[in-house]
Amino acid sequence: MTVISKKMCMLGDFGVGKTSLIRRFVERQFSDRYLSTVGVKISRKTVHLKDVQTEKEQELKLLIWDIEGHTKFKSISPAYLQGSSGVLVVADLTRQETIDHLGDRIQEYREINPHGQVAIALNKSDLLEEEEVLEMKNKLNLPEAILGVYNTSAKTGNNVDTIFQELAYKLWLTNC
Repeated sequence: MTVISKKMCMLGDFGVGKTSLIRRFVERQFSDRYLSTVGVKISRKTVHLKDVQTEKEQELKLLIWDIEGHTKFKSISPAYLQGSSGVLVVADLTRQETIDHLGDRIQEYREINPHGQVAIALNKSDLLEEEEVLEMKNKLNLPEAILGVYNTSAKTGNNVDTIFQELAYKLWLTNC
């Protein structure tokens, strides 16, 4: 079986949990300690996918680019986004400004990768009541051309595997 490699990026403001989501998915670990990413850190994980219609199986190696958090005052280098097939844009449900920046992050990604796949992680959902999370999710005004919006928690693992697996599956399908 041939292994396909796909680059995906993680975007979002500082402190939203991008690195924690990657650690939960790749290493099955969580730490409360905040470690700021400087520049970019690349993680790798091979996922096993199966096309439900054709029964075809595939291994997909995800190259996950954890790009440092940024604000409107400090933009990221477009070179980090070059060649990315997909992006996971992350916001912190406990910080409204990070949610407000989601559209900017999507636009920033799409300017360089107009056909790339986009998924949204509303992280730290374990810190709010389910009703609050649903209310915030319903207020989002995002482009329709995204894979989905997921309530995630790197701490509990809620929806972490789901969001990465679904993004990986879409990346694979767009390659076949």
